[in-house]
Amino acid sequence: MTDIQQAAPLLRVNDIHVYYGAIHAIKGISLEVYENEIVTLIGANGAGKTTTLNTIAGLLKPRQGTIELNGTPIQGVGASKMVFQGLALCPEGRRIFQQMTVKENLEMGAFSRPNTEIEGSLEEMFQRFPRLKEREKQIAGTLSGGEQQMLAMARALMSRPKLLMLDEPSMGLAPILVEQIFDIITELHEGGATILLVEQNAQMALRVANRAYVMETGLITMQGPAEELLHNDAVQKAYLGS
Repeated sequence: MTDIQQAAPLLRVNDIHVYYGAIHAIKGISLEVYENEIVTLIGANGAGKTTTLNTIAGLLKPRQGTIELNGTPIQGVGASKMVFQGLALCPEGRRIFQQMTVKENLEMGAFSRPNTEIEGSLEEMFQRFPRLKEREKQIAGTLSGGEQQMLAMARALMSRPKLLMLDEPSMGLAPILVEQIFDIITELHEGGATILLVEQNAQMALRVANRAYVMETGLITMQGPAEELLHNDAVQKAYLGS
């Protein structure tokens, strides 16, 4: 057990089962995320990674099992209230507000915060993401893919979450932008952020994470320190192309 894991977990998912109609998508998975660590979920398309994040975020309701944040049950709370519990999801495909400006997108991310705190948080985001400062009045839909991903991450951070969940942050980006996004994730972690990361780029994810879970068809088939899984033969063959 690492130093990070000596306290109770910030997030505890216990034996959740999720269905889409008759389809049993998540088949009793359990996972934990401790404060100030990056945990990554890796696996092939359709393994259930996004469904897992959406269930934790309250967008889907588990038929069975429990989800706790800071020891408080949150399953069934509902996505709109989850941000008040300290959880923020940066969704797959970014989902920014295309017709709003960069600044307006960021302000939307702070809807759970007192108005008096928003200006300070905006400045903090502009310092962390200088490109967004340059484009604060620009319509978000006209940004490049990398800039839109930065905006989606900054918007999630505007709520000052206890747990930041990132769903495929590198999807569709050129290799140089993928490097930038993972540099930002590392910087956030070094600044004290707790992150649950879903990512198809398994190699990059395992390089930045503390711990990892491998998902296959709705089940967790492997877990452990990210460094160990990075060098695991089965993981390398299945996900790292070696």
